[in-house]
Amino acid sequence: MQSRNFQVDRQIRGLLLWGMTADKFRSLALEIAGAIESAHMSHPDFRIVGRIFASLGYPDDDHGMVKLTPEQQGIFLKKAPKAFSPCAGAWGKQGATSVRLAAAKVDLLRSVLEAAAKNILAKKRRPEAAGE
Repeated sequence: MQSRNFQVDRQIRGLLLWGMTADKFRSLALEIAGAIESAHMSHPDFRIVGRIFASLGYPDDDHGMVKLTPEQQGIFLKKAPKAFSPCAGAWGKQGATSVRLAAAKVDLLRSVLEAAAKNILAKKRRPEAAGE
């Protein structure tokens, strides 16, 4: 028979690993240096250098979205197919990825958000490099 403390510890550990909420998604997005919260199309979004890298509430309150490259999207879909799926239409084909919050692990979502933010920063640097 397991002790009550062990059961409680296991439940807490499960919440830390699997208990993704919109508030936790928000806090992970805002951990990224330079990230700010704004809004677009009546739902929260997260921006770096003025460009959206993630959002909450699309297509519903149980989901978020991250802007990945198609290659990154494929990698994360393989790692966690229950947590990630391509967004509908052309956006999804270009790497926009839906995050099912209930299925997302904290550490993996942190990696996805960091990748999305780095993509924005890389796009921002390219025009400057061309002008040198």
